[in-house]
Amino acid sequence: MSLGSHITELRRKHEALSAEVEKATRSPGISDLHVSALKKQKLRIKEEIARLEQA
Repeated sequence: MSLGSHITELRRKHEALSAEVEKATRSPGISDLHVSALKKQKLRIKEEIARLEQA
């Protein structure tokens, strides 16, 4: 997998997590802990994208 395609895949995952966080925040049955875990995962992906783009 090339660096460009890896970054593209990470961006796709980041967008999917964004949608999942949005959906979870609107669902009354979803715990704040779950939303927080999703946001942390999203942040890790964002940081990885930034690190790879600077390489």
